[in-house]
Amino acid sequence: MQNFQNKSIDRLFETISALNTPEDCRAFFEDLCTIKEIQDMAQRLDTAVLLSKGYSYQQIAGQVKISTATICRVNRALNYGCDGYKKAIAKIAQTEE
Repeated sequence: MQNFQNKSIDRLFETISALNTPEDCRAFFEDLCTIKEIQDMAQRLDTAVLLSKGYSYQQIAGQVKISTATICRVNRALNYGCDGYKKAIAKIAQTEE
């Protein structure tokens, strides 16, 4: 993945990490993004979780209602990206225990 970093992007990520509750995050993202963008991000995270559990592309496409091309992109990021999905999945696993 291409490394991107500048003052504005740093401020965005610092702001997101400073939000303390799911309600604060929901409000921020609803103001920042379209509903479709939020849904797309949620689908990609769901896809990464299912890939990490060993689900097939066909199972994920049927369950998440996402294209196999997008599943492939998520899988590439999961395996060769910056470990963002892996860190998020680990956090999800901790909260689901």
